[in-house]
Order: sequence, then structure tokens, then C-alpha cells
Amino acid sequence: MTEPLQVQRIEEATALIEPVFRNTPQYVDPALARQVGTDLSVKLETFNPIRSFKGRGADYFMRGLSAGQRVLCASAGNFGQAIAYAGRARGIPVTVFCARNANPTKVAAMRALGAEIVQTGDDFDAAKDAARAYSANDEGWLFVEDGREPRICEGAGTIAIELAALHPDLVLVPVGNGALVCGIGCWMKARSPATQVVGVCAAGAPAMAESWRRGTPVSSPEARTIADGVAVRVPVPEAVAWMRAYVDDVVLVDEDQIRAGLRAAQDMLGLLLEPAGALAIAAALTHRFPAERPAAVITGSNY
Repeated sequence: MTEPLQVQRIEEATALIEPVFRNTPQYVDPALARQVGTDLSVKLETFNPIRSFKGRGADYFMRGLSAGQRVLCASAGNFGQAIAYAGRARGIPVTVFCARNANPTKVAAMRALGAEIVQTGDDFDAAKDAARAYSANDEGWLFVEDGREPRICEGAGTIAIELAALHPDLVLVPVGNGALVCGIGCWMKARSPATQVVGVCAAGAPAMAESWRRGTPVSSPEARTIADGVAVRVPVPEAVAWMRAYVDDVVLVDEDQIRAGLRAAQDMLGLLLEPAGALAIAAALTHRFPAERPAAVITGSNY
């Protein structure tokens, strides 16, 4: 049975995570609220050195490791940047496996943060399989899987504590491997149970949505979407179990809806987001939720 996430560790993380990742802007933009039809708050996780929310969980996880520990992970880009950033600060060597067709800008950013990069496989999940196999053959590496490590989810869950100041009755959260929505959902269910937590998946990468609905991991034959940051084909079983416990609903947005979210972010918020970062806005524009004070988490701008 999957170990529950711990609300107390989420609250502990708020004082431990590097301040540059905490207390990000959150507000109601009048123009976007008019288009959505309600006072939608946005939570901007793009104003930090790696331009995504991933720094929260990576920092909380990596501070528990010893200097000299070697860390191996797989990433489409943002998670790898977060692990590399935290590793550099602590003298922890980091190697990131990513797909051969990974976003070149994200690959360059990971290298700039000191990570060794191995590009292999046709997609993210194939690269993750290669990373897992590599670590199994060399005991000197610690393989870190996004969506499986509780402390990564719990670090990401600190976003929920900050959102609580807005008293949202619904929070829209993009879903890739699930760490973010699980961390936010865990804290909300314990401390603000009236707040609905809704995950948003790309229709071209529906594995996590289908897994949440069925209550068991369901892989997709492919993940084809412009939102490369959430292009998950093979769900992490632990993340599926946590989502079942902490998430109220999961919705899908298609490619045109994601593009509409990107345009709204640019035109109304002045933000150039990566496609995955705009999923929550896309959902707010597309679906009508019974909420008076919804919030959307804007997860990244590594386009």
C-alpha cells in the first residue's frame, strides 16, 4: 500500500525551501476573469531561477541528501533543471536522461546548471526506463523519480498553503507525473476540505486522467501533445494512488484549447508560457466549474 503524503512535512517545507521559490505572485487579473466569467486567481510559478514550480519539491528532497551523493533522474526539462539547481547548491552531481527529441532549450538549461545529459529513447518514458536501468547497474547512483518521491510532492504542496490566503473554492492544477496535484491535494484535503482540487491533463496525453478514473495505472500507446512537460505515457503507480486519495476531478484540454490558454496568458497576463504551463488557464476557459473563487496554477515558462 502506498504511504500517504504528510501534511506536517508540507508545512515544514514552507520554512526550509529556498526562499527564491516561495511566496510567488497570486492575484485576480480583471481581463482574464471577465473572459472566464468568474474571479479566477492565477498563481505564477514562473518567476524563479528555473522558471517552474519544480524547484520547490527538488529543493526539499535534495536537502535530505549528503554532499557527494550522485543523483540520476529522467526529465522532459523542468524537473531536471530543478534537480540540477538543487544539486549544484549542495555539491551533488546530477545526471539527467531525456528523450532524443527533448526541447533543446530545456536541454541547454539543464547543462548550464551543471547536469550531465544523456539523450536516449523516443519519448520521456523511454528515457526514464533507460535511466532506471542505468542506475540498477551502478549502485553509486540514486535514481529519483518525479511523482514517486513523497518529499518532492510535499515540497510542491507548499503552493497550497500560499493559495489558502485567497480562500479558493476550486484549484486547477496541471498534471504530468502528478507530484504537484498530489501535494496540493494532500494539504487542501486536510486543511481546507471544502476546496475542490481538479487536475488538468492534455487530451493527447491522457494516461494520468484515465488512471485516476479507473483507480489503477493505465498506460497510453503514445503521448502526442504540444505540452511536452506533461507528455506522460506510463503513469507512476504511487502518484495514481495519491491522486485517487486527494484529487476531486480530472479534466482534459485539447491542443486548440491549450493554444487558447497560451494566448490568454500572453494577451492578458503578459506571460510567455510553455504549453504545459497554460493547462490550468485552458481548463478555466473551456470548462464551466461551479466555483466562485477558482484558482489556476501557472506552472512553467520554459518554452
